[in-house]
Amino acid sequence: MGKEKPQKTTKETSKKEAPKAPQAQKQEAGIPPRLMEQFKKTIISNLMTQFQYSNVMQVPKLEKICINVGVGQATQDVKLLDGVVKDLEMILGQKVVLTRAKKAISNFKLREGLPIGVRVTLRSSHMYEFMDRFISVAVPRIRDFRGFSDKSFDGHGNYTLGIKEHIIFPEIDVDKVSKVFGMDVTFVTTAVTDQEAYALLKEYGMPFEKREATIEQNKVNI
Repeated sequence: MGKEKPQKTTKETSKKEAPKAPQAQKQEAGIPPRLMEQFKKTIISNLMTQFQYSNVMQVPKLEKICINVGVGQATQDVKLLDGVVKDLEMILGQKVVLTRAKKAISNFKLREGLPIGVRVTLRSSHMYEFMDRFISVAVPRIRDFRGFSDKSFDGHGNYTLGIKEHIIFPEIDVDKVSKVFGMDVTFVTTAVTDQEAYALLKEYGMPFEKREATIEQNKVNI
């Protein structure tokens, strides 16, 4: 009888499995988001000219996008959150976090620690990809849309807008939606003033209301 072949050690096995790593690394690299490239190629120079910055580090940039969804009816039916989580993760391509009640309010049947909403923070590539899809694809699907108000800045260079129906995103199949929900989207920038933040978001293509139209409307109301 011949000698038995020695069993492969853990080290030898790991050596043969090692070539899988470069494939994952290549997948992570990918193609830079369009808006990220646009910021580097045109937005920086445009803002430096507009605000007369002396240093490129003074140019404001988009830091993160925070999305919050409140589900008040979850106090009566917790399962409603399952559909919200599923749809939101489908839109964003990222895991979301449940928000829970900090206080117990008997009148609203609210218990402390009860899940009442969902939140998520997008950064880097995910942030730019979402913003691109939001401006280019989702916003044009909003009914009777005339532009976002430029009055929703917080005084520190951050901008928040509200979406009434999440079905404006093409990832959602309307026929399979059990509940239509809205969301608050906050664009957090490094801008020092609201004027700089407005100019930054405008360069990205954010469809704000025309200021001339807003002024004329105010005159009519007066």
